[in-house]
Amino acid sequence: MIDAVRSWVEDGPVWFGLSDQRLISFPVSTYRRLAGAPENLVKRVQLRVQGHALRWEELDEDIWVKDAIAGRFSSPHAHA
Repeated sequence: MIDAVRSWVEDGPVWFGLSDQRLISFPVSTYRRLAGAPENLVKRVQLRVQGHALRWEELDEDIWVKDAIAGRFSSPHAHA
């Protein structure tokens, strides 16, 4: 199973590095809670569940790595 080994926010998108060496990113605007949050809070992304989830504690947002890889964004889009 592929998991994330690091995560960060840089120049807009959320990035995460996978155990198979790939780098994945998605726009912060994909998730309403992230899009409307101050940049300093968005940058506080953490890996959880042994690298299977991205977590923003202060924003109460969780994103499964497998869903982000597949482009399945279950939260309402900020543009909707």
